[in-house]
Amino acid sequence: MVRYRRNRVADGTYFFTVTLRDRRSDVLVRRVEALRSAWRAARARVPHEVVAAVVLPDHLHAVVAMRDGADDYSRLWQDIKKGFTRRIGAG
Repeated sequence: MVRYRRNRVADGTYFFTVTLRDRRSDVLVRRVEALRSAWRAARARVPHEVVAAVVLPDHLHAVVAMRDGADDYSRLWQDIKKGFTRRIGAG
């Protein structure tokens, strides 16, 4: 199992790379409106600011400034991924 070192700084700014399980898929660009919608919904639950984001067919890069005081970026990504999956359906 990979052991990640997680640095948490109050209201910190973080760089993320998030990939699809199926790296051959282009669902992130095909369904970018669903991704935007999921991200907006997650913002309501976990306050943050998107400094920069690049969406590619099978992965995305993002610089996110957390504004929740708890730096709960794990919950943020959980909410985004769950919301996106629900919006695009199982297929």
